[in-house]
Amino acid sequence: MRDAKYDILFEPLAIGPHVAKNRLYQVPHCNGGGYRDPSAAAAMRGIKSEGGWGVIFTEQTEMHHTSEITPFIELRLWEDKDIPGLRRMSDAMKVHGALAGIQLAYSGINGPNFYTKEVPLAPSALPIRTFTNDPVQARALDLTDIRNLRRWFVNAAKRSKMAGFDLICLYGAHGFGIFQHFLSRATNQRTDEYGGSLENRSRFAREVVADIRDAVGDTTAITMRVSLDETIGELGFSNAEVREFVEMNADLPDLWDLAHGAWEDCSGPSRFKEEGAQELLVRGIRELSSRPVVGVGRFTSPDVMARMIRQGVLDFIGCARPSIADPFLPKKIEEGRIEDIRECIGCNMCITGDMTMSISRCTQNPTFMEEWRKGWHPERMNEKGESQTVLVVGAGPAGLEATRALSLRGYDVTLAEATTALGGRVARERLLPGLSAWGRVVDYRQYQISQRTNVETYFDSRLTAEDVLGFGFEHVAIATGSHWRRDGVARQHVMPMPVDPAMTVWTPDDVMAKVHPENLAGKTVVVYDDDHYYMGGVMAEVMAKAGANVILVTPSAYVSDWTRNTLEQGAIHVRLDDLGVDIRLNRGVTAIRAGEVETNCTYTGRKTAIGCDAVVMVASRLAEDALYNALLARQADWADAGIKTVKIIGDASAPAPIAWATYAGHRYARELDTPDIGDALPFRREVTQLEPA
Repeated sequence: MRDAKYDILFEPLAIGPHVAKNRLYQVPHCNGGGYRDPSAAAAMRGIKSEGGWGVIFTEQTEMHHTSEITPFIELRLWEDKDIPGLRRMSDAMKVHGALAGIQLAYSGINGPNFYTKEVPLAPSALPIRTFTNDPVQARALDLTDIRNLRRWFVNAAKRSKMAGFDLICLYGAHGFGIFQHFLSRATNQRTDEYGGSLENRSRFAREVVADIRDAVGDTTAITMRVSLDETIGELGFSNAEVREFVEMNADLPDLWDLAHGAWEDCSGPSRFKEEGAQELLVRGIRELSSRPVVGVGRFTSPDVMARMIRQGVLDFIGCARPSIADPFLPKKIEEGRIEDIRECIGCNMCITGDMTMSISRCTQNPTFMEEWRKGWHPERMNEKGESQTVLVVGAGPAGLEATRALSLRGYDVTLAEATTALGGRVARERLLPGLSAWGRVVDYRQYQISQRTNVETYFDSRLTAEDVLGFGFEHVAIATGSHWRRDGVARQHVMPMPVDPAMTVWTPDDVMAKVHPENLAGKTVVVYDDDHYYMGGVMAEVMAKAGANVILVTPSAYVSDWTRNTLEQGAIHVRLDDLGVDIRLNRGVTAIRAGEVETNCTYTGRKTAIGCDAVVMVASRLAEDALYNALLARQADWADAGIKTVKIIGDASAPAPIAWATYAGHRYARELDTPDIGDALPFRREVTQLEPA
């Protein structure tokens, strides 16, 4: 049973006409499914209801066709046709007693309307503010437009009620919602009754809340999500003005939902944001209103959660990413199983689903968004098949997850690791600057495996094909990982580039093994990043902290380009600039010679030499597939050895981010001993219904 110190997390609390059964509140979050995958999104929310959350929200729901954010895939509530899909979601949310919430969004200055081709509307006529700097401007809402917009919100609220939602969240945070656009002087430059003073800038919010309350307020609670600080100085909606706004409109919504300014601030990765990082911004706001307050901060520790409520900072603990990593977090606290919580590592891989318009992934929880598509449950495995024994070779993220999941299915699993530690690449990368939280990938799985009597682990076990054939296991999973290339093959070079042996060249593997001198003062190191995820920036940081004069060269227009999808690219650039790293964008490396690196402009091809003492090559990775290939070469011997299948998984199959590896391990465990589906799809999908021709 739960520890009494967490009792406060399970005290019921009213939100308008409804009562939440506990203080654990899944705030709105994206998932990459939206209107395209309604059943997948509904099942994902339903799993959270089973996991014990008191309040569960949808993601951003576009409430009118005049404001949408294509190409991003969110929910839509444009007409009555959208109600059934949303009803499926609200029903799933409420099965286990959670309150079901919908977040209504009118994107205003953030909505380019590429799909509907409508002219964007915003408080003031300004360029659309999107991640891709779309060359579109918004027209300023006139008074007739504002009256129409108020009516549209009422229509959306009525549809929300018809769709079965208990709570309606009015979105005014992260720069994405029209309410923030009215409240901020940066986006509201009006001179009429909706602009100027804070009272005037608050007018639209007051009117919409009053309108919705008149329409559905007897049965539906209204929450308002506002930014804690736009972090753009006095011109924006500052923390001081947020407090003034809440005090001025103390009882406006039934609950205040408080989130930090830009999405990058609110959902900052663990490299740059600690748990509860927004506490100072939110502390004291609860005292300004009689309404309850929910706040966020990538909460993973029940002790921190309980303290936030006990000290009166928050009434509800808002979780997005932690609810993805472990949908059963509330139930595990309630049942006294704290050690079983699958803690969020703050890698923001979940967010990349939204940013890349694809089904989201979670590094810690490979079942995320596969609950309906594949029938995967985060806490339960399918029944064991006819076989009994499995050998997993390699204890990196793929091997660990395969071992954990296979053991839960009931297989006898032997895990063979070539080194003296579990974790593979994660065991090394967790020691790099800012990546310590990523070690939870290993910690969680190591503990879970330690509790299983049907798992045996062997270290210092670098196996040969002959070894594997002699063991007698029925199934063999090869999860031997990968290593970084030192020949430059990646995107710029599909063949090895010229590298003079006289130049010192380190790969990230060398750096993590500390092959380089601890003190590089007086040395110039070129970091060549053609990988474009986090590693190039991290390598530059390591070299700079060792005292080197660091020059980072990348063919991209951004440092660590792909981290724009994890909302950390800007923070990486700032950190490297603060460390004195010389950042050279749009430049490749064409040759490495003794004492210098030859670079070229990615557009003109013009070449420039950079004198240096060493190069860190962050290119691509090579799969460690020698054991797999050796076993394939002896496939004729498998039957005599008792082997039914040999499969390669994770980085050993195709190097990718850690989330790909945990997914591969989990999929292997799920699909072992299952019927061959032939050419059928390995997941379910929904196909758009055709209207009459």
